[in-house]
Amino acid sequence: MTRIVVIIPAYNEEESISLVIKDIPKIVNEVVVVSNNSIDNTEENARKAGATVLLEHQKGYGYACLKGMEYIASFDYTERPDIIVFLDGDYSDYPEELTKIVKPIIEDNIDFVVGARTKDLREQGSMTPQQVFGNWLATFLMRLFFKSTFTDLGPFRAIKYDKLLDLKMEDKTYGWTVEMQLKALKQKLSYREIPVNYRNRIGVSKVSGTVKGSIFAGVKILGWIFKYSFK
Repeated sequence: MTRIVVIIPAYNEEESISLVIKDIPKIVNEVVVVSNNSIDNTEENARKAGATVLLEHQKGYGYACLKGMEYIASFDYTERPDIIVFLDGDYSDYPEELTKIVKPIIEDNIDFVVGARTKDLREQGSMTPQQVFGNWLATFLMRLFFKSTFTDLGPFRAIKYDKLLDLKMEDKTYGWTVEMQLKALKQKLSYREIPVNYRNRIGVSKVSGTVKGSIFAGVKILGWIFKYSFK
């Protein structure tokens, strides 16, 4: 039986977090919500919805993901998952699509799967112009330097647990997703993109919703790409 654990970084997602957890398919063994310094009812709502709740006081998407991984590393060896799924807590993704995200890993032995927010499956306004451009630029550069076939840096993704450990993830903030994809390319993991639906999030984006967030995210993403392209 394939063991699956979902990690959800969450910062002030009290309105959406229970909806996200409720829609996660029952094939998942555990849902881990990492509250990234939330000051609302995110933690309480996540617990009531059945999730394990962890606290990470250092703000940053990568910090939250690493906290979730640290928790999983404490599992008894027989309880460790086969697959880790990363999912946002804002209800922009469709959690019920997790089954098609993990399917290539379970059935075809693929190492890493990214949910691609293709234009025809995106709700109007769900991605800002800077997000669309940033994704295009980042994936264009990955194609140029690494001959990759990635088209998106979508946060909804699944990876074999042992392969995730091999990546030795380190980014603490905005570069987490691109770091994972670049390291997957460098380590020659098998990967696949699966088109997923994407809707307007509940609440305001902590990254693309601000000029500062967009700039820092862009700098981080390009920094990782150029670091690896000349390594």
